[in-house]
Amino acid sequence: MKIQKFGGTSVGTPQRMKEVCNLITQEKGNIVVLSAMSGTTNSLVEIADYFKKGNPEAASGVINRLRSKYAQHIEDLYSSEESKQQTLSFLDEEFTLLHSFACVSFTDTVEKTIVAQGEIISTNMVTNYLTEQGIKVKLLPALAYMRLSENGEPDLPYIKEHLSELLQANPADLYITQGFIARNARGDIDNLLRGGSDYTACLIGAGLKAEEIQIWTDIDGMHNNDPRVVENTEAVRQLNFEEAAELAYFGAKILHPTCIQPARYAGVPVKLLNTMD
Repeated sequence: MKIQKFGGTSVGTPQRMKEVCNLITQEKGNIVVLSAMSGTTNSLVEIADYFKKGNPEAASGVINRLRSKYAQHIEDLYSSEESKQQTLSFLDEEFTLLHSFACVSFTDTVEKTIVAQGEIISTNMVTNYLTEQGIKVKLLPALAYMRLSENGEPDLPYIKEHLSELLQANPADLYITQGFIARNARGDIDNLLRGGSDYTACLIGAGLKAEEIQIWTDIDGMHNNDPRVVENTEAVRQLNFEEAAELAYFGAKILHPTCIQPARYAGVPVKLLNTMD
């Protein structure tokens, strides 16, 4: 089993989603970790900020713009009316949930619940698309197994036990799950902070002792600096975990230095691949 993680740019448009689906269906039995569509998390953070400031009207405006954007995504992604209606009904529930936070007291948990919806939306959309294509796919909700301990660190034994149970109870050719989001020790929605979806992929890969962890992004592997900032960087073809962490810490920015630690301790190799190539 391989763990394949795709970031927001990789699933940033319906066409990108289709391209990712072509990639992930080439092998069976893998777990695919998805981020929110690019731009969505920023909108959700903006919505949460408006609620926090007591401005539900402004929050409602952002929610409605996001709803219109996703309505177009549905038209572009699906070919059958059944899939379009199924996904539209799901999104209606999502945006109704977001509007409902205007009527509750704002808390840290409310903020994290709002921000978590981006990954929940993207994974449901991709799962519905794969189902439309005739793929035997199962969505594994990260909130059912990704748990933080009392000290705020990932509870790897809990993750391993509950994810294994989900896999056993839901046989499929392909599995989709959310990156970034988790529950804390109280059971409230929380997130992994450092490394986000990369961290999710490494925790899953370590817990299941996967064959390898693949981090798909918009850059060819780990470079000797951040190619989005520095010109004429070069890809480094092979690194040990310590070297990768050092590069990340000093500015390479392709991986968060902490997120690969679970893979390092479990002895699972991490590959960095380019979704665009």
